[in-house]
Amino acid sequence: MRIYVICLMVLAVQLGAFAADETAAQLAMRADSSSLDQQPALYLKAAHLQLKSADAHYDQGKVEEGANDVKLLTEYADKAADTSIRSGKKLKDAEIEIRKISSRLTDIRHSLSFDDQAPVKAAAEHLEELRTKLLARMFSKDKKK
Repeated sequence: MRIYVICLMVLAVQLGAFAADETAAQLAMRADSSSLDQQPALYLKAAHLQLKSADAHYDQGKVEEGANDVKLLTEYADKAADTSIRSGKKLKDAEIEIRKISSRLTDIRHSLSFDDQAPVKAAAEHLEELRTKLLARMFSKDKKK
């Protein structure tokens, strides 16, 4: 019995380490094949990973890679908001996470030169629109929208 428990614990640790090493693209692919209720969380996690990547690229002066990361981040946030609205679940969580991402994008934007700010500003504004849609869905009288 003791060996069985130890084997399960080792397996759980290995699976946890595997999940921690997933890239944003892998998370998005896993979200595509997951149930509708699980998709928002996976897409938001992918968006957070993409945000970290964008921040690192901008810090290194790799503006093109940073802009591509911001574009992917926006796509993942779109999918997270869409699946959350369609399922009617995790609306509050999605709104909170998108707000955090938007706030961090605004911080990143202020650290960039004026010429490099446009994609980040557009993404932050788009995320604010997504938040508005999520809030409208959360507080709508008709819960079947």
